[in-house]
Amino acid sequence: MQCVPGWSQCVTDHLSVRSDKRHYLGKRPRSGTRSELPQTSIREVARRAGVSVGTVSNVLNRPDLVAEATRNRVRAAIEELGFVRNESARRLRRGPDRTAGEFGDEPRRAFGVVVEDLTNPYATDVARGAEAALNAAGHDALWLSSDYSAAKERRSLELLEDQRAAGVLIIPVALGARDTSRLRAAGMSVVLIDRHASEVCSAQVDHVAGGEIAAAHLLGIGRERIAFVTGVREPQPCVERRDGAARTIVEAGFAKPATLIQDALSPTEGQAAAHQIMAMSPRPDGVFCANDLLAIGLINEFGRLGVRVPEDITVIGYDDIELAASAAVPLTTIRQPRRELGWEAAELALAEIREGHSHQHRQVVLRPDLVIRESA
Repeated sequence: MQCVPGWSQCVTDHLSVRSDKRHYLGKRPRSGTRSELPQTSIREVARRAGVSVGTVSNVLNRPDLVAEATRNRVRAAIEELGFVRNESARRLRRGPDRTAGEFGDEPRRAFGVVVEDLTNPYATDVARGAEAALNAAGHDALWLSSDYSAAKERRSLELLEDQRAAGVLIIPVALGARDTSRLRAAGMSVVLIDRHASEVCSAQVDHVAGGEIAAAHLLGIGRERIAFVTGVREPQPCVERRDGAARTIVEAGFAKPATLIQDALSPTEGQAAAHQIMAMSPRPDGVFCANDLLAIGLINEFGRLGVRVPEDITVIGYDDIELAASAAVPLTTIRQPRRELGWEAAELALAEIREGHSHQHRQVVLRPDLVIRESA
């Protein structure tokens, strides 16, 4: 891994900085020579010329691909703004030179892996799977976290575009069709992780099936009053889990499960949910949590409240993160193939780069499975 959450500032300092926001490594320059001053970014050149970042990149590196009038406009903007290519930054983006044949003829490239929350073990496992596939092909992964913020997601994508990343693998927060079109126009492959869109490749898990499996297991062990615990930032996969479980329970002739919506998908919110469940009448005898973090917090708080799991209330989670097996009561859960999901997403991104204009978007769907432990 070449990047952690602080990477954006580090790389921005190394590569180029906007002329209106001056940052320096080490001591501030004493003189005002051109070589010592902060340099204009490629994005500013694109903005001045009225073209995409990818077009500016082509003018700098493959001018024969750009129409003469556009080349002249970009070059005029470069001259006006005093843009100077930072060769050391260029080498940083490309990585060290290789010996001939080390990874075949394909140059080393960097791909962005943008997830919602790097503190969530699910997200880091997905990113590790993607990184493993990219490394195996001789490329690098740059990890970024949107922290569920549309604005931060947008800044992350702009950074990757500025630095001419080969592609982006993303668990999106607010990414839309216009965003993906812009990134692809800049020469980047785009792959959605755990989401679906027809205009790009995607790798996802069948979460409806996951919800069905969880509900069927709870019903199969005799539970009839089932509650579903989720978070207010409920991503589409969690909605699909809830829908799959609800449909299975209703089709079996039982009441639609009560839904408890917490402030986040975290252990702390799982603890809060335990108190809400204890106040319900009639009290649920089975709980399906949208992820393992909620379920672990729930089980731990039940223990403090004197509620026996699974004798009084059974609990089932979703993800099968590493902590699931070592919870106070080992957690029954729906296992997502997390690293495989990241690997598949990386393979799709690499295929798009290799295939070029002949590439056809593909959607890979993986199936989750049940892992039975003591909690249910």
